[in-house]
Amino acid sequence: MIPPAPPSASLNPSAAPPPRFARPDLPSFVAWVLFLGLIVSAFKGTGFSAEDFLAGLPGIARIAGEMFPPSLERLDKVGLALVETFHMALIGTFAGVILSLPLAVLATRHLTPHAALYHAARATIAFFRTVPDLIWALIFVIAVGLGPFAGTLAIMIDTIGFCGRFFAEAMEETDRAPQEALGAIGAGRSSVIAAAVVPAALPSMLATSLFALEKATRSSVVLGLVGAGGIGIELQVSMELFRYAEASTIILAILVLVIAVEQAGAWLRRRTI
Repeated sequence: MIPPAPPSASLNPSAAPPPRFARPDLPSFVAWVLFLGLIVSAFKGTGFSAEDFLAGLPGIARIAGEMFPPSLERLDKVGLALVETFHMALIGTFAGVILSLPLAVLATRHLTPHAALYHAARATIAFFRTVPDLIWALIFVIAVGLGPFAGTLAIMIDTIGFCGRFFAEAMEETDRAPQEALGAIGAGRSSVIAAAVVPAALPSMLATSLFALEKATRSSVVLGLVGAGGIGIELQVSMELFRYAEASTIILAILVLVIAVEQAGAWLRRRTI
């Protein structure tokens, strides 16, 4: 017969409970103090004021009251602008995904032909990601003029930076064994990429591409504010002319578009990944 185990010290009511948090050492304590000081400084630097926010609540309530019921007078133009917004997001994402593939290959350490190309590709991706899409839209509006083409180009550049990084990481995380096996039988670099790397990284790349489309749909709304096409310009005009009921219609239309794209992307991810 197995003797019963002795009572655990944790069941002894007289035993002291373990500390809830470990006592930090001196460097950790200094780091926490500096972090809290940074938070306090940021609150002061941004002019964060609960009093001002509470004082502005009546104005928010007034605008919200004027937004409902939504106006349906310009529903046809809003619908056309919404379709244009989706076209910008779709074409910009498609072109960005296609162009990011070769850049991602060059940014993958074991696939790039030369170290200089690796660092150049990584720097290009970082540059595309660093500059906001709104700045790209302003640049392309100056270059090609007002309209959806400028917005499409801005989304394309932003997508290259977004997808290029995650595509490269997906390719670096693939299993090296099939790649080495193909190389051992004489397959070239392009054959190894097409037959082993891309198929292994494809699920992650598809998910990234769908997320990029969702991101581009939301971004394309903002790009219209600088004249880069889409429904953003309609929203800006409505707000500037104090047509809040019309603005609420545009906001609801944008909400429907964003939700539809997100749901379609989730459905495609479930079916293909």
